[in-house]
Amino acid sequence: MSDSYGRVLAMATLHLSDIETAVRSSWGPDTFLASDEYMALRPELPSRGQCGTTALVVQGLLGGDLMVADVEYEDVVTGVHYWNVTSGGIELDLTNDQFAPGEKLLNPRQVQGERNTAGPGERPYQALKLRVEGALEVMRTGSEQHAR
Repeated sequence: MSDSYGRVLAMATLHLSDIETAVRSSWGPDTFLASDEYMALRPELPSRGQCGTTALVVQGLLGGDLMVADVEYEDVVTGVHYWNVTSGGIELDLTNDQFAPGEKLLNPRQVQGERNTAGPGERPYQALKLRVEGALEVMRTGSEQHAR
């Protein structure tokens, strides 16, 4: 990349670990979408209930597909879990540490259709997306300053 004078500009390279750091530092009580019962099983885990918003943000950054599976606990489906698969077929799950002992993922499948921008998950998604974009921009500009 060059500026209007033809000078080569340093571009910051972001790594997957940068995206993970940005996502994890951006989670909050306003970025999850899960039932109170689901949250009660492992409330001490920051990733609990963050899978849907996180998977959407990661998809926006990296592309690929969204996957979903039913979460079963004590023979009852208690919710769903989302994660990503890159266009190269690599599964990426930044919230896979959220599960309580005994919880199982069943019936994994690719999410079909468009995201429901009018649904209850839109506000948490937008909050996480804005925070992650801000955190990545700080990382990018900090790296650019060090590269000069």
